[in-house]
Amino acid sequence: MIPSTTRRNVLAWLGAGAALPVLAACGGIAEAKVYPVTYSDEEWRRRLTADQYRILRQQSTERPYSSPLNAEHRAGTFLCAADGNPLYASKTKFESGTGWPSFWKPLPGAIGTSRDTSLGMGRTEVHCARCGGHLGHVFDDGPPPTGKRYCMNGAAMKFRPA
Repeated sequence: MIPSTTRRNVLAWLGAGAALPVLAACGGIAEAKVYPVTYSDEEWRRRLTADQYRILRQQSTERPYSSPLNAEHRAGTFLCAADGNPLYASKTKFESGTGWPSFWKPLPGAIGTSRDTSLGMGRTEVHCARCGGHLGHVFDDGPPPTGKRYCMNGAAMKFRPA
């Protein structure tokens, strides 16, 4: 049976066609990339805590003010919790008032970024350059000298004192 072509059907198909690019962008399908540190999903689950897995491998976010690293002020280095990659020097950490550890500059070559439209808005996701683990997002409302705020999930990192 061939459906009748009514004005309503035509408008419905046009609306669906117009919505497809928006829906595809919101899906946030990441391009496949091979990282130097790679494990199967099963191995990542074994190596990480439930919170670390949810954040690093599933791009989730911890509750604000829930990480002990938010109050970490000693000299040292913040590392990726998944692979130990050095990410941020403690001297670049600042109090952003957001409830997440924030930095104004990563260590050279430590991170990568990608476009994130998962919540229907454009943001820049920050991930570990060695394992691809999701760390947080970067925003343009940070302090000098960079004006950047690397807003990181504390569960995605570990701290190594100097």
